[in-house]
Amino acid sequence: MGFHRIADGMKYSIICFFMFALLVGCTPQENTSFDKSIKMDEVSAEDDISEDITVNIETSISEEPTTEPVTTELSMEPVSEEQSDQEIKNEEIPEIALQDINVHEIPPYSGKPYIEINNNIPSFTDEEKKSTEAFEQYSNLDYLGRCGVAFANVCKELMPTEERGNIGDIRSSGWHTVKYPEVIEDNYLYNRSHLIAYSLAGENANEKNLITGTRYFNQETMQIFELKVLDYVRENDNHVLYRVTPVFENDNLIATGVIMEAWSVEDEGRGICFNVFCYNVQPGIEIDYATGESKRAKADGTAKTDGAATADNTAKTDSATASDSDLYNTRMSFILNTHTKKIHMPGCRGVKQMSDRNKLECESTINDLIEQGYVPCKMCLDR
Repeated sequence: MGFHRIADGMKYSIICFFMFALLVGCTPQENTSFDKSIKMDEVSAEDDISEDITVNIETSISEEPTTEPVTTELSMEPVSEEQSDQEIKNEEIPEIALQDINVHEIPPYSGKPYIEINNNIPSFTDEEKKSTEAFEQYSNLDYLGRCGVAFANVCKELMPTEERGNIGDIRSSGWHTVKYPEVIEDNYLYNRSHLIAYSLAGENANEKNLITGTRYFNQETMQIFELKVLDYVRENDNHVLYRVTPVFENDNLIATGVIMEAWSVEDEGRGICFNVFCYNVQPGIEIDYATGESKRAKADGTAKTDGAATADNTAKTDSATASDSDLYNTRMSFILNTHTKKIHMPGCRGVKQMSDRNKLECESTINDLIEQGYVPCKMCLDR
């Protein structure tokens, strides 16, 4: 019994001691120190982890294998709106193969409405020359609002089945509404010129297919080649690869001219084969190709003048007439007015006003028809 009382007393004393220690805040210092040590280690560990993550990310970016170049640094240089626009549009432009032509290699206009390029052979690839699939492609406008390449495989499937609509709402780059009635029979200097003629592909009020072209360029020069393709496809029901590339010098808004290429597919170019550069000019008018502004050319023999011409001017005028002989000696389709004895291009507005009983379709040259007593229409075939 005595032993048990002594043990119980010792337990009671120990319990009292710990209770007293707790009351006076005498907790073991080692525990507090341990907790602080853990917290410091945790902070340190987080720092180490953060550093390791940064290093690992940089390493993975620089060492990750890729088939495309990867830029690890973001440029803080401002990107201009023009640059941004151009990058987007370049991605959207169809991949159209181009012939390597430097605008500076094209000789200046010297009176001849067009010149041949590459011995008149187009630069289509062998694979393209075999295609009988109908298609048409138009490049997006560039940052100056200028047209790019237009490419089609012309066939009856693409040709229009309805009359052409109005295109007056389209304002192509460099456009000005200006008249020169004393020089241009049809008054207006500029036309909205289709790269691929409406008659060939049925594409009308498409801003990607319209450039600012002179009346001479649009209705007299380009039409020579457009009508060749049109007549060929109608007669043979074949395909013609047809590509028109507007050529702009530097930031000019008016094209210096266009490259026209064509190749008849089924007969391997025997029916249609050409590669020409057509000058975007108007005889008697000086054009500022940078802006589209224009003025009368000086009366030095390069433009029509009022009154009798001097002997020197007469010689120069005859030379200019001779340079137009390509148009007058080219065999193509015309509409004749048997009553007025006028020769018209098929698209001339005079044809719409013509009575059916006086209308005659023919294929000939202007010079041959002149010998038969016909006179070129002043609206569509004025020299």
